[in-house]
Amino acid sequence: MSANILIVDDSETMRGMIKRTLAMSGLDVGTVFEASNGIEALARMAEHPVSVVLLDINMPLMNGMKLLARMHDDPRVREIPVIIASTEGSEPRIQALLNAGARGYVRKPFRPEQLRDVLKSVVGLRDAAAQPVCEDGDLSF
Repeated sequence: MSANILIVDDSETMRGMIKRTLAMSGLDVGTVFEASNGIEALARMAEHPVSVVLLDINMPLMNGMKLLARMHDDPRVREIPVIIASTEGSEPRIQALLNAGARGYVRKPFRPEQLRDVLKSVVGLRDAAAQPVCEDGDLSF
């Protein structure tokens, strides 16, 4: 089953790069939504079904840490897995984000296989080529 992904990053360029990386990852990705800060992210999650959030830390209006806290307090979105995708490399900061509910971390810039691997481990996404096959050998849809 494909996963809808929400990319939350204040850089439009970075969001585009992450979208391209997801396309190259070979994973079964559904719709990719975008938000430039935590406030927009909450609105996207209210509007669309989201399977996983790729979250930057440093953003205006509502940063990644505040968004994690808001998600934790909202029963409608608290179970959505969050993966931090950030240039932040401080071990105490990363540990604080993991303690706050993030389920994974990938440091920017990352290679497509790094993002693929963290999505597979956190969300259980499978390769897009691994589609179920019917008994007659046709792909099932």
